[in-house]
Amino acid sequence: MTLALVTGGAGFLGSHVADALLAMGYRVVALDDLSGGSRANVPAGAEFVAGSVVDHDLVDRLFAARRFDAVFHLAAYAAEGLSHFIKRFNYTTNLVGSVNLINAAVNVGTVRCFVFTSSIAVYGPGQVPMRESTTPQPVDPYGIAKYAVELDLQEARHMFGLNFVVFRPHNVYGERQHIGDRYRNVIGIFMNQIVKGEPMTVFGDGEQTRAFTHVSDVAPLIARSIERPAAWNDVYNVGADTPCTLNELATAVANAMGVPARTVHLDARNEVVHAFSDHTKMRAAFGDLIRGVSLDEGLARTAAWVRGAGAGVPRVSPAVEVTKNLPRAWLRD
Repeated sequence: MTLALVTGGAGFLGSHVADALLAMGYRVVALDDLSGGSRANVPAGAEFVAGSVVDHDLVDRLFAARRFDAVFHLAAYAAEGLSHFIKRFNYTTNLVGSVNLINAAVNVGTVRCFVFTSSIAVYGPGQVPMRESTTPQPVDPYGIAKYAVELDLQEARHMFGLNFVVFRPHNVYGERQHIGDRYRNVIGIFMNQIVKGEPMTVFGDGEQTRAFTHVSDVAPLIARSIERPAAWNDVYNVGADTPCTLNELATAVANAMGVPARTVHLDARNEVVHAFSDHTKMRAAFGDLIRGVSLDEGLARTAAWVRGAGAGVPRVSPAVEVTKNLPRAWLRD
């Protein structure tokens, strides 16, 4: 029976991937430091290991003891906007932590494929619809770190024969998401603000466009990629096709939560204005796994879960390392 490691396995996307792997009959070890996830998210049947990918001694011991067949690396601190102001934390967590796993996978010699969740943040501005053939030009430290890991996986394939699959998801949302994080996951932020009776906060004029993807259209593809060697050693965008503005999103979220839409516009921040990708390549390799959950359906399912879970509790965020040009809405942290 295949033994799979899922990093970030107590997190939102990682726990859904672990669910899918267990349903496929795999044994699963979920590694997570619980900084953004919850022990309750780890599915029954998965073995939980508390720890961080940054701890290379722990990672090396874990690989030596378990000799994994597959690695699904979903652990990250995914906050593009904040990454400008937490550079050291960003690169330590998202780049060095990833390298620790790649080193261990190469050294143990049993890993058939290393599956990595990157981000469309690697593309940068002015490249919509974003295609895998486009040369990445990331403009924030988060995207830079993700692209560096992609390049390192290509190097590890060339030098050591480590097979990989890279997925570039975008704006994934759904049940189990940590909605108390005020720096990332705009749908969770909006819903949490509504639960607390607050207006939804929008940076700038709200005409930025994104395509929002329910987790059930992402997690199964990531999990099943281990069974499709023909798709290995390549990069795939994964997500929804239809973009909407943040103003439109706020209205849709309010409708799903059953309340009038109330928004407050904050100063614009330095961000990519339009970000959505082309999925032709992904559909060719994994199209049979796509359910095509609409935004309204996905928001309804997420809203039902949020109403049951209640408001998200803020957790300790990374310490700000650079305060220059920090958005005023974040200054109180």
